Amino acid sequence: MKMHKVTGLLMAAGLLLATTMTAQAGDSFVAHNTTKFAIKQMLVSQDGKTWGGFDIGKGIAAGESVTLVWDSSTNNEDCKQYVKAVFADGEEGEPAIFNFCEKDLELEF
Repeated sequence: MKMHKVTGLLMAAGLLLATTMTAQAGDSFVAHNTTKFAIKQMLVSQDGKTWGGFDIGKGIAAGESVTLVWDSSTNNEDCKQYVKAVFADGEEGEPAIFNFCEKDLELEF
């Protein structure tokens, strides 16, 4: 097989692997609250329509950063997820897409 065909096959295999990766339990990321309001809830969604809560304990105070860890219940979900914050006054932030398979991921609200 010629070298360019082998390279093409390896690239195709890599793309397939990248699209089938999932966030795994124990994977962590950092969330920064750069706003003036406490974040009381963080919501996540695969499709941007059906939302579930992410456990952030008592919340994330204004100006605070916390390290969060994926739960095993998310092991079969896609890496890319919509995320939005719900603030202490009940206001919801705009959703943004993040890749939770990214190494050293940091979210900023």
